[in-house]
Amino acid sequence: MDEVKVVVAHSERATLRVGDVFLKVDADQARIDVEVEAMALAPVPTPEVLWRKPPVLAIAAVPGTALGRLGEPSTASPAAWASAGAAIRKLHDAPLPPWTGRGLDELAADLDGECERLVTNGVLPADLVTRNRQVAEAALRPWTPVFTHGDLQIAHVFVDGDEITGIIDWSEAGQGDALFDLAILTLGHEEHLGDVVAGYGTDVDLDVIRAWWSLRSLLAVRWLVEHGFDPSAPGCEVDVLRSRL
Repeated sequence: MDEVKVVVAHSERATLRVGDVFLKVDADQARIDVEVEAMALAPVPTPEVLWRKPPVLAIAAVPGTALGRLGEPSTASPAAWASAGAAIRKLHDAPLPPWTGRGLDELAADLDGECERLVTNGVLPADLVTRNRQVAEAALRPWTPVFTHGDLQIAHVFVDGDEITGIIDWSEAGQGDALFDLAILTLGHEEHLGDVVAGYGTDVDLDVIRAWWSLRSLLAVRWLVEHGFDPSAPGCEVDVLRSRL
């Protein structure tokens, strides 16, 4: 039989690869529901759903390679990054999905609470948290909801040459801020932001994207530590926060 490879595993979910099949096991079936429906609705390349037997979802591998990895230089061409921007624009122009995301008030409350915990528990220095909380303020403004992927990490976008072959991991999809998706894709890869915006094809507020970099990193650091990941690795979330100083 094919080798079983653990792609990611923690207390909430796990993803295994067996040959060209990914098996996703999730304790929260609502996330799987969202993932399956979002892939059906999204007007961009997505993995084929092979079968589902709760709590397991089986999907086919998409061709190509990931656009890159957080903390590592991307070998993808500027044209590939621009293609990613164009695909995101196509998604954002699609009809809204039927479920909503976090509201502005909830997001602001989550950010305030997380910043307090980061400082109180000594996870990050107070000056680093304070500065990035100031930067993050620019993201806390009203936005027109669009169909967002919700977790558009660089490793979730696959390319073959300069073409997008698939976008994976849709469990956080919903109605949200368009600039959030652009920010998550370019988190830790600021040098490719211009290519992505060129492909996206419309005016983008770069200050808001930078604000989302800070906000996302502040919200993610403690979760990553608690689930066995290292946000302080070179080029990852802590470095993103330090770059705002």
